Order: sequence, then C-alpha cells, then structure tokens
Amino acid sequence: MKIKYLLFLLLLPSIFSYGQLRDAQVKVEGGIIQGVETDGMTVFKGVPFAAPPVGELRWKAPQPVIGWEGIKKTVEFAPAPMQAGNPASGKSEDCLYLNIWTPAKSSKDKLPVLVWIYGGGFSFGSTSYPVHNGENLAKKGVVVVSIAYRVGQLGFLAHPELSAENPNGVSGNYGLLDQIAGLKWVQNNIAAFGGDPHKVTIFGESAGGISVSMLCASPLTKGLFQGAISQSGGSFGPVRMTTYPGENMKTLSMAEADGVDYVKKMGVSSISDLRQLSAEKLIPQGWSMPGGWPIVDGYAIPDDQFALYEKGTYNDIPVLIGYNSDEGLSFPTGRTKEEFIENVQKRFGPHAQALLKAYPLGENNIPRSARNLMRDAAFGWHTWSWARLQAKTGNSKVYYYYFDQHAQQPKESPFYDYGTPHGVDVPFVFMNLDPNNGRTTESDLLISEIMGTYWTNFAKYGNPNGNGLTNWPAFTNEKPVVMYLGPGAYLGKVPDEEALNVLDNYYTWRRSAEGKEWAK
Repeated sequence: MKIKYLLFLLLLPSIFSYGQLRDAQVKVEGGIIQGVETDGMTVFKGVPFAAPPVGELRWKAPQPVIGWEGIKKTVEFAPAPMQAGNPASGKSEDCLYLNIWTPAKSSKDKLPVLVWIYGGGFSFGSTSYPVHNGENLAKKGVVVVSIAYRVGQLGFLAHPELSAENPNGVSGNYGLLDQIAGLKWVQNNIAAFGGDPHKVTIFGESAGGISVSMLCASPLTKGLFQGAISQSGGSFGPVRMTTYPGENMKTLSMAEADGVDYVKKMGVSSISDLRQLSAEKLIPQGWSMPGGWPIVDGYAIPDDQFALYEKGTYNDIPVLIGYNSDEGLSFPTGRTKEEFIENVQKRFGPHAQALLKAYPLGENNIPRSARNLMRDAAFGWHTWSWARLQAKTGNSKVYYYYFDQHAQQPKESPFYDYGTPHGVDVPFVFMNLDPNNGRTTESDLLISEIMGTYWTNFAKYGNPNGNGLTNWPAFTNEKPVVMYLGPGAYLGKVPDEEALNVLDNYYTWRRSAEGKEWAK
C-alpha cells in the first residue's frame, strides 16, 4: 500500500500538469518545447513545424518536423526566410518555424486561434517584425500564432524538372504549401496551448492577405480554418497567359518556362546543379528576378480564383476583408502626369481612357483620385469582387471594411491630399502603436482598440460584433454596406463604386477572347 502511495506521489506532478501550461513546457510534434511566461502570457518563439527545406529538400513540399531529444528552448525568433536585406532575426534557408502567444492557463481553455501570415510581395517578410508581436492581441482572449514561409525563388520557383520529380506533377508553390503545413501543425498541436483547433481564423496583410484569399480557394485547406481576414489582399484577377504586365498570376507552363530561363541565367544546366549553389545566390534582388509569386498549378491553386468563386468551389467560411484608403500612394505608376497616363495606357489598353475619366488626374499632378486607380487595381477591386462573389454563391457572411485613419493635414500642407498608405493598418490591428511616440494620437489609439476588438470578436464569434462596438452588418449585393474605420467606426457605401464598375469592365474584357488576344 505504501509503495502504491509513493508511486502516486511520484506521478502527481505529471498528473497535475495534465492540461496545464506548467513551467511553460508543452509536448508537440517532435518533442517538448520550453517557452517563457510573462505577465499572464506564455510565449513560444521559433517552434519548428516542418523539416528544414535544405539540400535535396530545396524546392520540395514541406516535410514532417525532425524530432529532438530533451527539452527544446523556444524563446527567440528563428531566422527569416532567405531574402534581400537583413531582417532583425537574421535569414536562413532553415526558416520553417512559428511563434505562439497564449493567455490560456490550461489546455482545456479552448480559446479561439488567430494565425498570422506576413506580407512582403512573396519576396520578403518575417514573423519577427516588432509590429507582428501578438501579445497585445492575445490579451483579448485569443491564441495568436505567426507562421513563416519561403519567399522569392526558394519559395516559388517552377521548372519542368521540379514538376517531374513532384508526385503531383507540379512545382512553384512551396511557400503556399509551407503555410498549409503550418496550419496543419496548428490543427494537431494548438490544443496543448489552450487553443481550439475547431475555431481557427487566418489573417494576413498584402501578400499575406493575398495568401489568405488563395487558401480560401484551395482544396488542400478544407477544415484547417473556420474564418479568414484579408487586409489589402485578394487574388481575383485573370491568369496571365503571356509576359503582358499587370496581372500577377501565371499558368504552370509559363512559370516553368520562366524557371528554365532562370536556371540558364544562374549559369547552370539543371536543378541538381542549382541545388548545389548557396542560397545567398538565389535570393531576389528587388523585384526583377522571376519566381516570387504563387501560380495556378492545378493543385494548390486549381484555377482562376474568380472562376472558382463563380462556380462556388471554395471554402465557404465567414470572411472579414478590406483595404486602405491610399494604397496607390505606395504603388505609384509614374512620377509625372505624363508618365502616369503612359503607364495606364500600357496597362489597360483600350480601357485606359475610360479609367482615366473614372479616376481623374489633376491639371498638373497625380491627385488621390487618380492614385485610387492603382489602389483598386491592386486591392480594392479584388476585395469588392470577393465580397460580391461570396455574397452571391456562398452561405457564409462577408464583412467589408475601408481603413482611413491618417494624420489630418491643413490645406496648405503638401500632405493634405494623402490618405492611409499600404501597410499602415498592421500595427493598428496588432495594437502595437507606441503611445509615447509624439505622432501617435488619441484617435489612433482608439481606432487600434476598435480594430483589435473587431478582429478578435470575429475569431471568437464568426462575426466582428459585440463588446459595445458599432454594429457591423454583413455585406450583401442588395445592401453593399462597408465599415469605415478611422477616425472612429461608421458605416458607408463601397468607396468609388462607380469607378470600380469601370475597372470591372476591364477585367471582364481581359477574360474574354478579345482581351486574351490583345494581351498577347
């Protein structure tokens, strides 16, 4: 009897720790990890979710994580993926790691989960940027996860040899498959951190928001998440069949042809040779090198997303989607009025004049009204199309926003015409504004609190409403209402809807036989 009692006492710590985030140690796929407990939050950084994609695993789908002995300390961010520049956490081909901020006290808490996907044009990005710190958002009662993925040539290079060695006969979307592997890891492990694998919401901005859009349309993600938030994202443009500029998505065959050219430019004759080169030689320098964008491969991305949504073949889940008021400020299409007109004519062909009328230029400058053409061509039209299509063919609700929080300027200021540029929304959503920064206003802090609450409400309830906020009705084609965020929160119409209809005529034409022929 005494022996049994002694055994019970020896086992008591493990029995007691079942369901507890005890000493910040958690068992996950691969082994035990040790995080840090601080101020009611447990944080794990640099948690591996796949094997390092190096050597023969370069340009292969992510493979299962490699196990370890003992306790793995996960207290620092892992290196960012290989890219131009120098991310704060460094950069490495060995980059498939994620981070977790959890306020849960027990694995039985079953808190909603928000999974962040960073932006960077699919050529840059890192989970370690200070504005991506998930602590403040997690304090609102959710588990926040940020996942890394390969970018540039290492993440998206397609080539006939790579397709031939792939069991699915495709290549080029490794970065997207990394995101999916991260989401599968969340499904299998997040319960140990107090998260609910049946209440996962993905969210991302720019390339991260575009990724969210693609993941919503991918057959590989069914059941991996139950909600999606896209900030300045969407991927509803026609697939590019030629080298014609403007549309980002390529077919597999076109991407493979670009990959063949890329191998030649690198001075080697095969993928095997290319795998022998150092990763430093393969990273994108600016935006000029091919390979830094997902493609329509018929597998991860089966088709033109617009067509998929028209047919209703997508993951029908609630979405919260929107963009910033002056995205065009970050993506100029000409420094002078003459350059702007020339670039619009090249980009939009026979639809250029109608668009220049819908998005008018000033007498001698490029005002915000004209810049909005770039905003809508890159983000606004995609968001609007996403909302209209899902409202028509889906059963889940769509919540549409327009972010317009920016410093108010006097009329004589050169910045008077400025709205909210690309990427400014991220620290607002993560509630990581610095209140001691002299440029941060009370209005900024208020809208950050509002956005953080809307976003976490959406993760908790499948809609953004509650906690005393302005009621946000779902978007429908009969009542296309938009939530304007900044200053404050109020309802309004779709921004520049008449101009969007003109732009929509262009995209409809681009999908026609005539438009495809013109693009050649």
